[in-house]
Amino acid sequence: MENAIELLKKTRLEVSSDTYALVSLRHKDWQKLLETPELSPRGNAPFMLFRDTREITLLLDEIDFVTIRHAIRDARIERNFRLVTFNIELDWRAVGYFALIAKILAEAEIPIGAISAFSRDHLLIKQEDLPKALKILGEYVAEMC
Repeated sequence: MENAIELLKKTRLEVSSDTYALVSLRHKDWQKLLETPELSPRGNAPFMLFRDTREITLLLDEIDFVTIRHAIRDARIERNFRLVTFNIELDWRAVGYFALIAKILAEAEIPIGAISAFSRDHLLIKQEDLPKALKILGEYVAEMC
């Protein structure tokens, strides 16, 4: 198994051109959204839904966020994120890959939000922090798009 540094050197970094909003909903507010199908995210747009015992978290692009904004007035919202994808298919036995990325960005004092999909990792980085993050990460990855 390759180590984290070797994997990062093979990684293609992709930055979404869209901006995203991260939304925290109470369970009862999520239920109201489910009752109105036109408030669902578009099927062809990237989105994330995570439910735990305390809240529902949605990650939506700006188009979908604007569509539901009027229906989620009490939600906690963070906006102006860019989605950065580490385009390398990782085996579940890979150790330290994301920890290395987080360490690199933490040392540069860049706050991140982590999203792990089944085979790829992603970051949410505020738009204002993105140029610095890309400059730093560019020293470690194979390619940036």
